[in-house]
Amino acid sequence: MTDEVNFQLDQTKEAMMLAISHLEAELIKLRAGKANPHMLDGIRVDYYGSSTPLSQVANVGTQDAQTISIQPWEKNMIPVIEKAILAANLGFNPMNNGEIIRINVPPLSEERRRDLFKIVKTEGEHAKVSIRNARREAIDGFKKLKEDGLPEDEQKHAEELVQKLTDEYVKKVDEVVSKKEEDIMKV
Repeated sequence: MTDEVNFQLDQTKEAMMLAISHLEAELIKLRAGKANPHMLDGIRVDYYGSSTPLSQVANVGTQDAQTISIQPWEKNMIPVIEKAILAANLGFNPMNNGEIIRINVPPLSEERRRDLFKIVKTEGEHAKVSIRNARREAIDGFKKLKEDGLPEDEQKHAEELVQKLTDEYVKKVDEVVSKKEEDIMKV
C-alpha cells in the first residue's frame, strides 16, 4: 500500500478513536445512581471575573457511594460554587458547612433510569454517525487517490480495511453503550 493510503487509514482510525473517546466522556457525565466526581465536569464557576472549570478552583471527590465532596481552595468561593451547581440544573442540592460542600446523590427513579437509557442510546448513535462519517471521508479520499493513479485493486483493499475498522469501532460503541446501560439499570 502507498503512503497516502496508509495516511488515510491512520486518519480514519484516529477519527474513530476520537468518536469513542467523546462517547465515553459524555457517558461519564451521566449519573448512574452512585456518586462520581465527573458528574460535575461541565460546571464552570465565576472565578474573579473569568469562567473557570470547577476542578480548577476546588478538589472534587467522593466520600462514599452517595456523596460528592467539593473542597474549594478559597472559602469565599463556596457560595459561588453552590450557585454554579444549582444553575447547572443537574438536580443536585449542595450543602455546605463553611469549609466543604457536600452533594448527596439520590438513587435514580425508574422513570429517570428510562430517560438516561434513552440519552445513552442517543449518544451511542451520535458516535456511530461520527464513525460512519470517518468511513465515508476515507472512501472519498481513496476515490481521489484512484483518480491520481492508485490502482483499483489497492483502492478496493483499502475500502475493505476501512469497513473492517468501521465494524470494529461500531462494535466498541455497542459495548460501551451496553456497559453504561447495565450500570444505569442496576438498582
